[in-house]
Amino acid sequence: MRIGELAARTGTTTRALRFYESQGLLDARRASNGYREYDEDDYRLVNEILTLQAVGLSLEDTRPFVECLRAGHQTGDSCADSIEVYQRKLAEVDACLAKLNDVRDSLLAKLAGALKTPPGPCVVVPMNEET
Repeated sequence: MRIGELAARTGTTTRALRFYESQGLLDARRASNGYREYDEDDYRLVNEILTLQAVGLSLEDTRPFVECLRAGHQTGDSCADSIEVYQRKLAEVDACLAKLNDVRDSLLAKLAGALKTPPGPCVVVPMNEET
């Protein structure tokens, strides 16, 4: 299949496919007329890349998964390097969740303190204006 057909089947753009090729993630073969040619294996690689990016992995993070598929494995996450990427990414997500939980706890504490304070009149204090 040509680049336009692969792009349409995977829901991406020809520009993205050319970029994947420039990054060494996709190998296009050339027809005698110079057109890029792809097959079902390339379709699987592009789907793997897009699926992984959709769950938050960077393009570089997809490399071990692509290499795993190229090595003949049924899935891109059958190799140790792919598992390592999952573990690293999960650690990053866990760290973000911990930070968000800290922010949530701080906001809950501030809200609880604010609710204990009796309401008073709002006084608008003018800010210093430079003339």
